[in-house]
Amino acid sequence: MKKNIALVAGGYSGEYVISVQSAVTIEKNLDSSKYNVYKIVITKDGWNYTGAEGQAIAVDKNDFSLTIKGEKVTFDAVFIGIHGTPGEDGRLQGYFEMLGIPFTSCGMVTSALTFNKSYCNKVVAALNVVNVSKSVHIFSNQPYDTKQILAQLKLPVFVKPAEGGSSIGMSKVNTAEELQPAIDKAFKEDVQILIEEFIKGREITCGLYKANGELTVLPLTEIVSSKEFFDYEAKYTPGITKEITPAPAPDAVCELIRNTAKELYNKLNCRGIVRADFIYDEANNRLFFLEVNTMPGQSDNSLVPQQVRAAGKTLQEFYGTLIEECLRK
Repeated sequence: MKKNIALVAGGYSGEYVISVQSAVTIEKNLDSSKYNVYKIVITKDGWNYTGAEGQAIAVDKNDFSLTIKGEKVTFDAVFIGIHGTPGEDGRLQGYFEMLGIPFTSCGMVTSALTFNKSYCNKVVAALNVVNVSKSVHIFSNQPYDTKQILAQLKLPVFVKPAEGGSSIGMSKVNTAEELQPAIDKAFKEDVQILIEEFIKGREITCGLYKANGELTVLPLTEIVSSKEFFDYEAKYTPGITKEITPAPAPDAVCELIRNTAKELYNKLNCRGIVRADFIYDEANNRLFFLEVNTMPGQSDNSLVPQQVRAAGKTLQEFYGTLIEECLRK
């Protein structure tokens, strides 16, 4: 008997458009012989499924169900495809955990932790498995002093919203005079900001997921941007960035990244597909942690789909594995 799968997309953040693109890829690669897929778009105005006649059908949030032509539809599992809040920060995960509905991503606590770059950095630093850049965490409702910040950190630094993705609101600061405008820009996106020292090196990322007790690391990708850093424009404008899969890095470096990613996945209690991002400092042979992304992009040209194809798998096979793993639990 086919399983009913809710594919949730949209969200409340500036990443709404990216989420919708991810959902298109996921939906067309879910096996229709195994799953009845209902794409539900979540916005601040409502949670709705579009029926066969184009009508909007609201989700009953009491039990996350739909009523279609008088019949109630409940779900065996949820494929979360939302980047940003509420699909990446633990809010939906907590809701589904309370309802007892399986879902494809990390749980509430892990999602909330990894979504906040500053708190995640602190936890990862305490694990002693990878280097973490020096940083300062500031809040919009608390006083801060740019001179004190620069006394603690050496330029250049990155200024970024503590909670958010796709590098929206992010700046690279090379001079003291650029710091305040960068802070102002980031505060337009979030009430918390992470300011961290720039690490010169190669940006390398990998997707990894667990199925049937086995942790699989997908082929690594090296990101080479013609811009100063991998911001929103660099991510989504063709031609600005090269994404090389598999990464042309020495075997020892690739093995270090794979082992570090696996250790972080386990120690942060991750589930489903996660993408771990690193900077490899070649000059000093040191690996630095950038972030763990628990809701990596799934549009056709996104990093994880590239890595899945490089591993010789189809997206249909991959997404099916994620669904069956969450159903198994």
